[in-house]
Amino acid sequence: MSLPFAPSSAQIPSGKAVSKQLKKKAAEFLACTRATSTLVEILEYFKECLARKAPITPCLLTLEYLFTELIRRGDIRPADTGAQNNVPLAKDPQTNHKQWLQAHYGEAFDMIIDGMHHEKEGEASQALAAAMKLLAVESHHRPEADQFPMARLKQILTAMLSTECLNKHLFNRFLEYASYLDVIFYCWKTVPSLVPRSGAPPSDAFKHNFLLLLDAILFGKEKMKEADNVLCVPLGDGFDYTLVRKQINRTWGFVMNWQHSVAVHEQLLILLLEKVFIHLDKPVLLTDFLMDSLDVGGTVSVLALQGVFVLIQQHNLTYPNIYEKLYSMFEPEIFHTKFKARLFYLADIFLSSSHLPEGLVAAFVKRLARLSLIAPPQDIVIILRFIGNLILRHPALKRLIFHPTGGEASSDPYVMEERDPMKSKALESSLWEIAALQNHVLPSVASAARFISNPLPSVEWDLSEVLEISENDVSGWFFLHGDPSTNATNFLLFLQIFHKEMMSKTQDFFVNIDRPTGMFGYCGGQVASQCWKLF
Repeated sequence: MSLPFAPSSAQIPSGKAVSKQLKKKAAEFLACTRATSTLVEILEYFKECLARKAPITPCLLTLEYLFTELIRRGDIRPADTGAQNNVPLAKDPQTNHKQWLQAHYGEAFDMIIDGMHHEKEGEASQALAAAMKLLAVESHHRPEADQFPMARLKQILTAMLSTECLNKHLFNRFLEYASYLDVIFYCWKTVPSLVPRSGAPPSDAFKHNFLLLLDAILFGKEKMKEADNVLCVPLGDGFDYTLVRKQINRTWGFVMNWQHSVAVHEQLLILLLEKVFIHLDKPVLLTDFLMDSLDVGGTVSVLALQGVFVLIQQHNLTYPNIYEKLYSMFEPEIFHTKFKARLFYLADIFLSSSHLPEGLVAAFVKRLARLSLIAPPQDIVIILRFIGNLILRHPALKRLIFHPTGGEASSDPYVMEERDPMKSKALESSLWEIAALQNHVLPSVASAARFISNPLPSVEWDLSEVLEISENDVSGWFFLHGDPSTNATNFLLFLQIFHKEMMSKTQDFFVNIDRPTGMFGYCGGQVASQCWKLF
């Protein structure tokens, strides 16, 4: 039997038939490893599949099975893997044959690594899985006790860090293996050597991939308690957190020196906030970086604000202009970022003190009130609750609702363009914007805006209940357009709104006790009958 492979063939077959033939060839070779042409034929077929970008999963599974058996039987010694790349010159035929197997295993592993660059994500992920499984088998059959195949691991990590394309699918698959302590430990021993330190700066694709790798192998301190959770070899002296922390700080120092695009900057800040902070020796050294990030705007500024808050709260950082920075972040664009809920959450914490100047808090109230006129409906509800909480914390701000001297004004004295909140003249203004929202077309928004016309509650509103609401939660309003398809969609959405309002809870009132039988007739019940006698 011959494989369906020929270098000059116009097409490479695939599917169950090829898998069956490959498995049969592998079984024949394992039965007699002296049949060297069989292994060569399998490798040539794999090479041709790679060249033609054909499916490689059958080849990967076959080679994984074949070399796993050879390593387990001792025909291949993992300790010597990669030591010889050429045809060996040993005089002993048996040693010569083992060295030949050794060299072809190294060639096959390199081809599997090349498979990780396959254009189809499923095939590339399967190549990563095959490489990791062979790495685990090698570690279990090495003559040296507790020796992790770091050279193989570095080869895998290098392939994942492409400079041309984003390999998110590979890192998603790698998470399966990054949950093991030994993989985490030896990855961190390898990662600093993967950072380019000379020549041209790394591409954005490499930066994205590198941050995805760090995200995969970063861990919480509770992870170190899982001493038995290993893929390859047990960590004899335990997880050396001191060494790993040193590697994390060293690597992060390299990353911080890169020039970042907005997308990379955002990814880096998320990683910093969620996983890196707890491992840094001197987090205050991030102060300049976070301050510069506050000036970028948009999502980056919101994430940097959270980083500054961590430094203020946990490391006693003093930043006198933080309220001006926070004030400047409330722009119309913030309602179109995915981290707007985080901004409101942080602003609520920064403005939680009742000892802040009234003029400062009033400026935030007025700025938010003005933005509520152009904000999406779901954000208007958040703004109204936030403003209500600020007024409850600072009762003197009730003058924005009921001014002690009364009167009318021809224009609003509040200066929206002023960057310094203390100079915005917010205390001289009023919350006419919220009064206008009481006539909003959406009942949920109009109802939320009526808080200024009713007695204020004794406790603050819980912002967590409204921070994650969506358009549907506030019955978003949709206008009809000329496009029939758009009209149909909007009409369906309108029906959903109408149904929700009809199903909302309302108070029921009893008009009478018993249904009358006529205009002057008697109805059941003594009290009711006496009343109806009057007619």
